[in-house]
Amino acid sequence: MEPLGETGNWSQRYYPYRLLSHQIRVIEETDPWPALGAAGRDVLNVIQQEIPERAARWAADWDADPEGMRDRQWNWEQCGGPTCGAGRWADSVAMAVSHNRRESAAQTWIEHLARNTVDQALADTDASMMARCYAYGRATGHAVAAQHQNRFEPYVLDALRGVGLDSPAPAVAA
Repeated sequence: MEPLGETGNWSQRYYPYRLLSHQIRVIEETDPWPALGAAGRDVLNVIQQEIPERAARWAADWDADPEGMRDRQWNWEQCGGPTCGAGRWADSVAMAVSHNRRESAAQTWIEHLARNTVDQALADTDASMMARCYAYGRATGHAVAAQHQNRFEPYVLDALRGVGLDSPAPAVAA
């Protein structure tokens, strides 16, 4: 893009990289995936292909057993397991790596796109609000895992994806 007419910014001291303009001219249109980081194509694949297929199942799992899923989600977020880390820990690691690599904006957009995809996938369902929130979390985890797939080991990636949440709950001994 190219600014047209009068330009400026808020402050050269604090915002030297921002440019304000009343008009812009598009010089060249490019593919959208580079804005999502080095693995942008893979991220778009997850957002466009995998999340729509899984969102309804995630919401249905929650609505079928809200208390059981709430307990399983809490265990995943706090404790993890032998094959993957805790969900909150993995989220914080991903955010720190995005920040260090100056990809925080990309991760924010990735999470936004994932949540919008869940909304579209669940538009014609009667999923509860909590089921939607659960699906949002799962979708953003999958998309962020795709963003960092070349940086993290499976221990972290599986924690981001919530791998243990898709398997049936273990039977409780009476």
